[in-house]
Amino acid sequence: MISVIDYNGGNLFSVLKALDALGAQAEVLIAPEQYRGGKLLIPGVGAFGDAMHHLRRTGFDTFLREQVQAGMPLLGICLGMQLLFAASEEAPGETGLQLLPGEVQRFRGALKVPHMGWNQIEPRPQRRILKGVEPGDYVYFAHSFCVPATGQPFEAATCDYGQTFVAVVEQENLFAVQFHPEKSHRVGMRILRNFIEL
Repeated sequence: MISVIDYNGGNLFSVLKALDALGAQAEVLIAPEQYRGGKLLIPGVGAFGDAMHHLRRTGFDTFLREQVQAGMPLLGICLGMQLLFAASEEAPGETGLQLLPGEVQRFRGALKVPHMGWNQIEPRPQRRILKGVEPGDYVYFAHSFCVPATGQPFEAATCDYGQTFVAVVEQENLFAVQFHPEKSHRVGMRILRNFIEL
């Protein structure tokens, strides 16, 4: 079972449709007390501050930290990835879930923002979430904020768009992707399958 967190902003339908196409059992979780066990997924789309406000109001912030600390696999998608970090420039003064160190930043440089469309990722070797994904594979992005790549151990893949940023996270049972796997065709579906099969 995969429980998809509803924080009033996630792209629930597309994610649920992709999971269903892969044969995974999935349910939408609107409150922590509904949780019946299994993997967790935080979908993308929305604003950092609004999402964190909802997660705190519903108790999901504490619940998610406890589940990750207990060893439950969690996958964050796009905004869902950014929420795992300590803070974001999108919402000054707002703290994230603080499961990973660092601050989410707005893209720097002259390239058009948001970063929208297909781009290549460069995976690091021997990452479970990226089994079957090759260097230079294309995935679909839609974001204005990113986590700059600094060589942290959790950086499972990077992407370049005027700067090098973290495209995939893997740290023990914590996983995340900055792109939308549900819109990334073969590569995205492979990543979701990898998460299902963990």
